[in-house]
Amino acid sequence: MKNLRFWAAVLLLASTALLLHTRANTDVNPPSEPFSQLPSVLAGWTGSDQPIDQETRDVLGAGDFLSRIYTQAGQTAPIGLFIGYFPTQRTGQTIHSPKHCLPGAGWVFESSNYLNLTDVDGKTHRVGEYVIANGGMRQFVIYWYQAHGRSVANEYMAKIYMATDAIRMNRTDGALVRVITPVTPSEDIAEARRRAEGFAMRLTPLLPRFIPD
Repeated sequence: MKNLRFWAAVLLLASTALLLHTRANTDVNPPSEPFSQLPSVLAGWTGSDQPIDQETRDVLGAGDFLSRIYTQAGQTAPIGLFIGYFPTQRTGQTIHSPKHCLPGAGWVFESSNYLNLTDVDGKTHRVGEYVIANGGMRQFVIYWYQAHGRSVANEYMAKIYMATDAIRMNRTDGALVRVITPVTPSEDIAEARRRAEGFAMRLTPLLPRFIPD
C-alpha cells in the first residue's frame, strides 16, 4: 500500500510538471502595491526598514521583499517583520521555509505548532508558531504562506495549492510572511505570543493590497 501511494504521488507530480511545461511559461499576476507602501505605523507600532544585503537577495531570487523592525513606546521588545513575495515559482525558485533558513548560528527549535489566527476583521488565517532558542535567548515566531486569498502554515500544503492554482489559474505567485519577537528575560512565552499575535491580527487585513488574491 505504501508503494502504491508513493508511485501515485510520483505520477501526480510528473503529470503536473508536464502540464505546467506545456502551458504558458509566464504567470498571470494581478496588479499589487509594492511593500514599500505598507504603513510604517501600525496599531501604535512604528517601523524602520532594514536593508537586505545583496548576498541575501541573490539567495531569495526575484521578487518584492520587506524587512522591517517595529517598536512601540513602553515596549522593551521589538517586532521584526519579513515578507517575501515571489511573482512566479515556475523556474525552480520556490519560497524558502523559515524552518529551514531561520535557525542557524546556534539557534534550535524549542517548540512548534499550527493554529488558526483570527484577525481584527474576523477572517481566519492558518499559521505556524514556534519558539527558537540560543543559549539563554529565545524568540517567538509566527509565519504563514499566503497566495490567492489563502493562508497556509504547512509548506507541503502550500506547494500542493501552488500546483493546483497553476493548473486552474495559471498562477504560481505567493508570499511568505514572518513575524518574530524576542522573549525578554522579564516575561514568559505567553506574553511574547500575545505581542506577536496582536501585531499579526492587525497586519493581515492590509496584505491583499500587496499579495494579490
